[in-house]
Amino acid sequence: QVQLVESGGGSVQAGDSLTLSCAASGRTFSTYTMGWFRQAPGKEREFVGGIRWSGDRPYYADSAKGRFTISRDNAKNTVYLQMNSLKPEDTAVYYCAAKSDSRSLAYDYWGQGTQVTVSS
Repeated sequence: QVQLVESGGGSVQAGDSLTLSCAASGRTFSTYTMGWFRQAPGKEREFVGGIRWSGDRPYYADSAKGRFTISRDNAKNTVYLQMNSLKPEDTAVYYCAAKSDSRSLAYDYWGQGTQVTVSS
């Protein structure tokens, strides 16, 4: 069982940066692939990016490439989402998720989400 708690959300201006954190419980965190998702009001949840247990070669949705960076610290059981050059369309609730099978499309565990609001 893995429990995930996101933090770091808030209200910022367009062009600002923000870093989200996701703290995980459980001794097997280092073996999980972690993902970040977001859901804007009235829209479906969308994938932002992910990172495998090794931490190398994180991968991103097109909307995040070049502006967002995902990293993880397995010693701290934490995964991060650094967001630069934020735009109003980045406004959403951001969720982190974990899956034990990196090949699976489905994530096994989800956090409660943290709100990010970007004003123009």
